[in-house]
Amino acid sequence: MRVPPARLLFPAEDRAEVLRQIDRAMETGQLTLGPVGKELEAAFAQRHGTKHAIAVSSGTSALEIILRSLDVTGREVIVPANTFFATAAAAVHAGATVRFADCDPETMALDVAHVESLIGPETAAVVVVHIGGLVTPAIGALSELCRSKGVHLVEDAAHAHGSAFDGRSAGQFGIAASFSFYPTKVIAGGEGGIIVTDDDTIAEEALVYRDQGKGSFLANFHTRLGHNWRMSEPHAAIVLSQLRRLDEFVERRQELARRYDAAFEPDGVLHRLGMRRLVVPAGAECNYYKYIVFLPDGVERTALKQLLRDEYEVGLSGEVYDTPLHHQPVFAPAAEAQGIVSLPGAEYLCARHVCLPLYPALSDDDADYVIESVAAALATVAVELDLDATPDSDAEIVR
Repeated sequence: MRVPPARLLFPAEDRAEVLRQIDRAMETGQLTLGPVGKELEAAFAQRHGTKHAIAVSSGTSALEIILRSLDVTGREVIVPANTFFATAAAAVHAGATVRFADCDPETMALDVAHVESLIGPETAAVVVVHIGGLVTPAIGALSELCRSKGVHLVEDAAHAHGSAFDGRSAGQFGIAASFSFYPTKVIAGGEGGIIVTDDDTIAEEALVYRDQGKGSFLANFHTRLGHNWRMSEPHAAIVLSQLRRLDEFVERRQELARRYDAAFEPDGVLHRLGMRRLVVPAGAECNYYKYIVFLPDGVERTALKQLLRDEYEVGLSGEVYDTPLHHQPVFAPAAEAQGIVSLPGAEYLCARHVCLPLYPALSDDDADYVIESVAAALATVAVELDLDATPDSDAEIVR
């Protein structure tokens, strides 16, 4: 495939440093909860402007630990319907009942008015998800709503390494935030996650929960129903090398995003074909984990993606997300019990968007090729569209 959906970037000098760190861990025999993990925690907390960072086994476990530390058992946690399964699953595993909130089609984040209608005496927390790396401009209103109602705001920042709004980093808006280092993320570790917080109690609880609920690493004395949620030293070494590249990675993603943006200007080829992009509002510093665009009415997503793969060797990045949580079979009974018939914002978002490939290893020429290929594919599948224009007749697709 000429342009795959994602491609990881590990420069040679970074690979050498990772191997050196792993060799050191193997030499000392300290393969988990060692000095590399501690170095990662300190560096991540400093980069994201928080007092504490606690490395764990995944972004999912990071979120569950936060919610367990907030003692949501037997209470309700509000999550957006447009998010990954793990956001809601973490709340369920922490003992909460999940309530699904609708999303704003302009930002893909929580609809604040709908969240307010869901908050009740049993609400323990609201989880905001920074979809695609965009911190919603409504984050201030959402934070104030939670504060006024005595409800914790938790950030699922799995997409948002290095993102910010009004000069505040993702991870600084709620009582705590979870990040993921899954291979597709802005910085990758193979597996792993991290909790950031300024709250001393959550930080202390997280240290206990991640290590089987033990009160001390050296004692077989368990005070919490924890789990094996530790991050290994090899994983920490990989993440640390990527963290040192974070600003470089984000800058390159933003450069590529600007290149894509030009195709959505009034005279841009994708704008003329009826496609629009998710606009990053003033004040937002987006890391462009995903470059999100919305299909013209009538264009069938599956057919477009297949055509791009088969004819142009372009793989679109995975959606965020293609099925809302209240339509997921595992959560459908809970949604039915809540009387949810439709959440139109989330349903529209899930059905009508795609993500253009965007990663630091993508060349300018390949980004231009993506634009040309999407335009050509759209013109092929959008037979019934009422278009103002078609792609330039002399545009050449070089396969």
